[in-house]
Amino acid sequence: MDKIVINGGKRLHGDVKISGSKNAALPILIATLLTDGKCVIDNVPELEDINTVVALLKHLGKKIRKEKNKITITGNGKLQTDAPYKLVSKMRASVLVAGPLLARFKKAEIPLPGGCAIGIRPINIHLDGLAKLGAKHFVSGGQVKITANKLKGTQIVLDFPSVGATENLLMTATVISGKTIIKNAAIEPEITDLANFLVKMGADIKGIGSKTLEIKGVKKLTGCSEGYKIIPDRIETGTFIVASSITSGDIKISNAIFEHNESLIEKIKLAGAKISTVNKILRVKGSKKIKPVDAATQVYPGFATDVQPLWMALMSIASGESIITETIFENRLQTVAEFIK
Repeated sequence: MDKIVINGGKRLHGDVKISGSKNAALPILIATLLTDGKCVIDNVPELEDINTVVALLKHLGKKIRKEKNKITITGNGKLQTDAPYKLVSKMRASVLVAGPLLARFKKAEIPLPGGCAIGIRPINIHLDGLAKLGAKHFVSGGQVKITANKLKGTQIVLDFPSVGATENLLMTATVISGKTIIKNAAIEPEITDLANFLVKMGADIKGIGSKTLEIKGVKKLTGCSEGYKIIPDRIETGTFIVASSITSGDIKISNAIFEHNESLIEKIKLAGAKISTVNKILRVKGSKKIKPVDAATQVYPGFATDVQPLWMALMSIASGESIITETIFENRLQTVAEFIK
């Protein structure tokens, strides 16, 4: 697709059902590498990133059946431990295969990840954490080779509450010997979803949803044949909240967890929108006059960096001056040039 043509000037109204979270589905699908058991994952969104991870899992040796929003994953013989550049370069989340493969086979080889243009996102926090568990790594020709003679749980204090690093270390710790404590862990809902999925497969995890995760390694994870449902996508939810506000619309949003968007909801109210909840349906009625409201991105539960460009669009038509501060990804403000055009 070369372009998307939008005929604007329309007031958005109606009902919308939120899809499953992409950022929860990706690590959960990758976590199936930790077991040979059958895993059934439901409420998976139909997106290209999902297709990329499915292709990656197939390359590594998994057997996969996809039926609309349900994906069934089973073992298909011995897994490979090298991830191809063609797939990893498309999507940063592919780096998450390193932890599960290392935990099970004591080795993993991945190309340096790609798939994002919003700023520098090095994987050193992942590698430093894996090193504390007993791994060694070296980089050659754009490839990261990670090996370990023995992995053992320990205490890890993250320099920054990285979502990806928290997920990678959490998955690794589930099937290695000893107790692993991850401090300053990210607390995004997607990490909680991953942890709950791991527990359903037999992992021993305490402190789920907090900044300190305690994982006691088990010998084997059993799979999740009875099924696991992915949480709703909070960024998609946020998109429709802003879309209703910016068009003076009236949208009813279902299949969402509104607590995941509390920071945005509070600011959208200050901007003039009316918010109400009836029978787990969020109704957003936009105001004809949008008030200026400052926003600064923060790690969860603060204002999400993913929603910041949408907020900028909303504030561009507000009746006054607002200040938007990006603290997570330096290139997220590249949308400024497009708005100026």
